[in-house]
Amino acid sequence: MDTYTAFAGHTRIATGPLPKVALVLKHAAPATEPVIIFSDRTGQPIDLDLRGSDRDILARLPADAGAAAQQLPSEPRGRGRPKLGVVAREVTLLPQHWEWLSTQPGGASVALRKLVHEARRASGDSDRAREARDAAYHFMSGIGSNLPQFEEASRALFAGDLGRFARLLAEWPADIRDHAIAMAHRHRADTEIG
Repeated sequence: MDTYTAFAGHTRIATGPLPKVALVLKHAAPATEPVIIFSDRTGQPIDLDLRGSDRDILARLPADAGAAAQQLPSEPRGRGRPKLGVVAREVTLLPQHWEWLSTQPGGASVALRKLVHEARRASGDSDRAREARDAAYHFMSGIGSNLPQFEEASRALFAGDLGRFARLLAEWPADIRDHAIAMAHRHRADTEIG
């Protein structure tokens, strides 16, 4: 389940699943600073309508705010295997690619699915590191672009120098600094972000 973190100015108010964060904000004393809620997975800010009762607020929440923001318009169901969630989209390839795909057992669709699975398996660690880096950058940009050393910290983040990144954030407000560093290290084993 995705988690979200709410900040009032530079102070962290709540972290957790979206329903928990929404209700904490609803019942918190009015903030004197602007309140921003960030997806911990993407680092992107989200908007919530906190009017009405707890039940009203919870009813308006998307099941998954991150997925809801990225959902494509529904297309009419066509042929395929609906239990697998197969979705038809356009793929553009050169003629020699189509020729090779047509010779593969199971046809082009099966061959493409196998290629995608293999690519995901091979690049899983680097994909997770990139996602963590991008999320940390989105968060930093959304809340701290005017803080000291923002540009240099961003360069260190994208260079994968997390030690320097943490040193450059030393002067930042503690809640923002700690959250940015945690986001940069998310999905990271013992290797540096690349």
